[in-house]
Amino acid sequence: MPRTEGPGFDTLHKDLDRLSHTEIAQMHAFRPVWRLGLSVLGLVGALMLVLALSGAAPGLVAVGSGLVVAAWLGMAIGANDVANSLGPAVGAGAIRILPGLVLVAVAGIAGAVLAGDAVTARLAGGIVKLVPLVDGTQASMAMLAALVGAASWITLATGVGLPVSTSHSIVGGITGAGAVTLGIGGVAWGTVAMIASVWVVTPVLAGAIAAGLLVLLRTQVVDAADRGAAALRWLPAMVALMCGLFAAYVTLLVVQSPLQLWVELSAAAAASVVGLLVTRRRVLRELAEHPRKPSIKRLLRPALLAGVVILGFAHGANDVGNIAGPLSVILQERGGGAVGPVPTLVLLGGGLSIAAGTLFFGRRLVNMVGSGITKLNAGRAFCVSLATAVTVLGASHLGLPVSTTHVAVGGVFGVGFAREWLDRRRNRPPADMPVEETQRRILVRRSHVMTITLAWLVTLPTTATLGAVTCALIFWLTGI
Repeated sequence: MPRTEGPGFDTLHKDLDRLSHTEIAQMHAFRPVWRLGLSVLGLVGALMLVLALSGAAPGLVAVGSGLVVAAWLGMAIGANDVANSLGPAVGAGAIRILPGLVLVAVAGIAGAVLAGDAVTARLAGGIVKLVPLVDGTQASMAMLAALVGAASWITLATGVGLPVSTSHSIVGGITGAGAVTLGIGGVAWGTVAMIASVWVVTPVLAGAIAAGLLVLLRTQVVDAADRGAAALRWLPAMVALMCGLFAAYVTLLVVQSPLQLWVELSAAAAASVVGLLVTRRRVLRELAEHPRKPSIKRLLRPALLAGVVILGFAHGANDVGNIAGPLSVILQERGGGAVGPVPTLVLLGGGLSIAAGTLFFGRRLVNMVGSGITKLNAGRAFCVSLATAVTVLGASHLGLPVSTTHVAVGGVFGVGFAREWLDRRRNRPPADMPVEETQRRILVRRSHVMTITLAWLVTLPTTATLGAVTCALIFWLTGI
């Protein structure tokens, strides 16, 4: 039966449908990276076998194979998640695709280098403390097994059309490889449980933030009696606050001096002024061109552009740990010693691999996601993007790896429920629709919850098993 649409219909089911289209688009756009992944896994397998049979040093096997797998994982991350950062802004016309890809790539590198050390350190030594409990060769081989196990699952899952998280995969891979190396008791199961609980909490938190932002945007701007005056009053202030807080956060990461507070406040003030002036100019131009009915889509372009930078930075800060965490152990000097500070070059290399995936493979995906079929409304996209960025940055600061996509889905749910609450509050009666359509919408919502839950439940034990099997196989091949 065809759908019946009306002004009172909620929009959550539409956004969830768009997410379904986005997931399908990701699978199609990810095919070149998937084929590359198959080649990488085959190359690494052959490399390990040849080096093992030739009697080469196990450390050489770990470094060579680890660099290859880590580079592919970084490109996969950059290719698959770029739509979360760039899709809304491209769909709203705030930026063209090519400059947007460059902007996301640069922001991701900055996030990886400036804020990626906390998540990297957690993955390098917070789940299993391989160094100095085992010799450097065993530690390197265990982390190589974790990378191979995660990469194998991501490649397999992508091939069968199951969207999974790189962060979930690498945590599982490290857990399984660490259990083989140190025994079950060598795994910090409390840390694993904490990380897993954060995977549940962060989508809910993002939903709450996105809902609050939407309520503010709807009540104070969209539904205001004088939309133009309301936009001039609220939007520049919102963007100024975004830019100021982000500048303060970055300054906190970079500046280490007795004058840090004053430098932080100065940077926040300068960024706030720039954000305020740019947004105010955009709003005044829109009001001059369309005084009777200014477009929220055009009004929000500066905010969406700021969201691209912040979300790209957050993405780099959190996801670089998936590469740099295991790789920092593999590249360490062998022979004992505690895990030191994460080398900046490792973070930079991880950021560059993510940026390469964004630039080389991201255009096709953003084209699909930014099309009229899959894009979110500009206002809802702004709320989801900002909520996702804030949540992911917070998790990164605490050293907790999370799934950017799952956090974004939580934001979509929050926005959808907030719209329904606002409609009920205004006593807007829902339009009549068939029972079949009502049931379909319930199923759409349940399907997304089940997809996230299934990915969360399946990925961790699967990648732990793959990491354990790969680790045992590597130890056998190399005679460790």
